[in-house]
Parts: sequence; C-alpha cells; structure tokens
Amino acid sequence: MEFKRIAITHPEIFVGEGREIVRLLDEGYDRVHIRKPGAGIADVAALIDTIPAAHRERISLHDHFALAEAYGLGGVHLNSRNPQAPAGWRGLVSRSLHSLGEIGASTYDYAFLSPIYPSISKPGYSADWSEAELRGRVDSRIIALGGVTPERFGQLAEIGFGGAAILGALWGKVDFRSNFGLQFITHPSDDCTYAREAEMVLDGGCRWVQIRHKGASMAELEAEIRQVSPLCREHGAMVIVDDRAELVSRFDLDGVHLGKNDMPIPEARRLVGPRKIIGATANCMTDIERAAELGADYIGLGPFRFTTTKANLSPVLGLEGYRRIVGECRSRGIDLPIVAIGGIAEADIPEIMRTGVAGIAISSTILRAADPTEKTRTIINTIRQCQN
Repeated sequence: MEFKRIAITHPEIFVGEGREIVRLLDEGYDRVHIRKPGAGIADVAALIDTIPAAHRERISLHDHFALAEAYGLGGVHLNSRNPQAPAGWRGLVSRSLHSLGEIGASTYDYAFLSPIYPSISKPGYSADWSEAELRGRVDSRIIALGGVTPERFGQLAEIGFGGAAILGALWGKVDFRSNFGLQFITHPSDDCTYAREAEMVLDGGCRWVQIRHKGASMAELEAEIRQVSPLCREHGAMVIVDDRAELVSRFDLDGVHLGKNDMPIPEARRLVGPRKIIGATANCMTDIERAAELGADYIGLGPFRFTTTKANLSPVLGLEGYRRIVGECRSRGIDLPIVAIGGIAEADIPEIMRTGVAGIAISSTILRAADPTEKTRTIINTIRQCQN
C-alpha cells in the first residue's frame, strides 16, 4: 500500500495560507488537515474560500464540521472538541490516538498516533513507547505524527505505518543564521540603481540584502523588488523588505524588517506567515525584550554611531552599549541573533564583533568604496575571521 503523506496546518491563520495549502497538495501531499483550534467558523470559512474547489476533496477539518459539508471537503478529524462526525457524513473520518491500546478501539478510516519522535511543535513532548513496541502493532491505517520529517518516511514505512503527518517540520523557519554575518541595506543613489547595488554586493559574497527605500511609493518599491529579488535568488541570498510586510507573501520574499515605528510584530506575522523572518529594530534592552516577547526572529541593534542614512536617529550605543546589551540578553536567556547597524566603518568591525553580536549591517561603507564588490569581499573575510 502507498505510504501516505499528510500535512497539518499551522495553528494560526495567515495571509496567503490558501496558496500554501494548494502548494503542498500540488507537491505530493495526499491530504491537508486544517487545524485552527482558536479560529471561529467565519475565519475558517474565509480560509477555505481561498482553496480552489478542485482541491477540497483532499482537505480534512478538525473543527466546524458544518463547513466540511457546505464546501464539499473530503474529511473530518475527531477530537475532544468534536468527538462525533456529522449525522449522515459520508467522507473520511480520522482521529488521534495517544496509546497503543487505542488502536482498533474505534471506527475510523485512519488515525494519527503520536508522538512517535520528540515533537517539533511541542518541545518536551516525547514518545512513551519504543520502536520494537510499535512493530506488529501499527498497520496501514495508522499515521505517524510527532517529530516527523521527510527524512524519516522510509523508517516509518519499514516499521509498518501507513503514512506520516507533518506539522512542525512544515512551518518552522528556514535556517537564516548562516547568511547573517553581513547584511547589506539598499540606499537611494543618483549614480546606482538598487538592482546594481544588489548585484555588486552579491558578486562580493553577501548573502543577505534588505530592500529599504523610505519614502518610495508602493509602485516604486514593487518595481525595485522585481529587480532585486531574482538576483538574490540566483545567488542563494536572503531578501528582506523594510517595513512593507504585505509584500512578503506577494513576492515570496524571505521576510520583513520592522522599525520601531513600523507595524506591530503580531500584525506582520499575520501577513507574512509562520515561516518567514521578522527582524525588529532596537536601541535598548527594553526594545529587545518586547520584540522577543512578540515573536521577532532577529534584532537590528543600533545605531553604533551617528549616520546620515537614517532619520530620527536613536541615541548612539558605541562599543560599550553593545557589550552591555549583549551581556544582558545572555543573562536573561534571550538568544535572538543581533546585527549591529548604524554608521559602521570597516575598521570598526573587529571590535564590534567581539561584543558578541552575530552580524554587521552596512550600506554607505560599501557603496562609497571605489570597488564595492571587492569591499564586500574584504568585509566578509573580516567578519569570518572574527567569528572563528
């Protein structure tokens, strides 16, 4: 029997999620389970509305079962909130099992048994049985859940599972820290387009470009993204937009960077989804604590010194400010990577890196160089020497 692959949605609804669900189905997942425990029926209905009718037979609902019949969905998943399928239901019925003794105890088309491995989405949630205990007990109707990644499909099939369901591994963020050392921030220039700026630093080895153009119209910014983003993709680089979180999903960017006066982090998360990166500007420990609490993925800490590239400048930090704040983050258990920003010259980089920051964000120092590409290479080498 074919090994089934089932995707489970992120618990929170986000903009563009319907497209993500369709993508998963088109990429080979047999079914997608819509699990939104805190969402109302109107919100779930709005999500289903964004999924083409041709894909809905391969959707199962965990709540608001009336929508399954109204939209012609293919399945319902029983749980403590919804222990019974709707009267007269003819679609698939699935349920969750948390012990081997429950296998075969109820009528279902298939069932999730969890956790098989230590959970990704629920840290500390681990299995109470061994692989040897699973063999001979599970069958083709039992779907493995909990800590499952695609790399484990073969092992699970060999044990006897009929398929696997994935949650945490689907919606976790891409590993961005390897690209974090040098971040280039675009800057308006009469002599150079944003695309040319990006091309020069990418050729020099930079793998993180933030498209920042304060005061640009939406049309201007979109045109710049259309030029810069493909260049970043060709070089395997992260591409982040400043402030405009609504453009992340539209152009499939890697994330957004939010200034202190930009939209709130929770609103940006709703727009960009769980897998995209959100950076937050900070000038003090209070800013960092707040950003961490709201779900930021990294911190842009600055300014190091006075800079003409940013209006409404916060108080400069200097080396001592970075040492103090990085130390406070460590003592309080905040491990968000920090990038230093604001008036940084090449000669400053070794001392700034020694404060414990994870990277350096630069604009003018590169753009004003006689050879920006070579300057990028030199700065990256300096950062790597400090990291080693």
